Amino acid sequence: MSAAASGELAVDVCGIGLVGPGLESWAAGAARLRDPATWQAAPTAVPAPMRLPATERRRAGAVVKLSIVVADEACAMAGLEPATLASVFTSSTGEPANCHVLCEALAAPERLVSPTRFTNSVHNAAGGYWHIAVQGRRPSTSIAAFDASFAAGLLEAAAQAVALGEPVLLVAADVPYPEPLHAKRPLADAFGVALVLRPGTALRLRLADGGTPAACGHAGLDAVHDAIPAARALPLLMALARGGPARCVLEAWGAGAQLEVRL
Repeated sequence: MSAAASGELAVDVCGIGLVGPGLESWAAGAARLRDPATWQAAPTAVPAPMRLPATERRRAGAVVKLSIVVADEACAMAGLEPATLASVFTSSTGEPANCHVLCEALAAPERLVSPTRFTNSVHNAAGGYWHIAVQGRRPSTSIAAFDASFAAGLLEAAAQAVALGEPVLLVAADVPYPEPLHAKRPLADAFGVALVLRPGTALRLRLADGGTPAACGHAGLDAVHDAIPAARALPLLMALARGGPARCVLEAWGAGAQLEVRL
């Protein structure tokens, strides 16, 4: 029975980008995810996104910079020209620093909002910066689904890859809120991951009822997984680093709904 006939989406992963706590890139982090005993906790350090001109690097928020860095690594690994790829950007937080500044501005007597701040506050800011930087004219989708944002983005990107019959770039990124919003929505650190998906057979996705969301099996990585929505990707990334076979159940949305991923 074909994947389509069984209600599954079947794709291959041909490029991966990663930046997170103790994981400065996929090139460096894959070995640590294969053997979690070698992973050491360290604050996330986001490299400067060299694809952006200096002026844009200064203006761009943290989630934009993180998204572009991981997207570049994934496209380079896939050996694909970024401008040719449709994209799906997903984030639980969006751009929290701008949200904080806008809230402060609206609470002040003058209620003056910077046009640059407003431009960078929209949820599709990361996708917009990326497509402008790569001069891409392919479709771009931006998604938010609270803690299930990675699963929602993965499902959307896989569906597009199968429907279009071509590679699609998925980018998931979250960064912490400043106080006092951080107290209401605490995120421990920044985490970004990018996958280039294309029609294939290696990865099979289907919606399932029930099931326990996957864990990393390592106390430190499980803490990262639980503390940052985009890091819900970690069990899948560990399976990809090891080359499978594996089965991951990712937190999805709705009562008891989960996204089952088999490698």
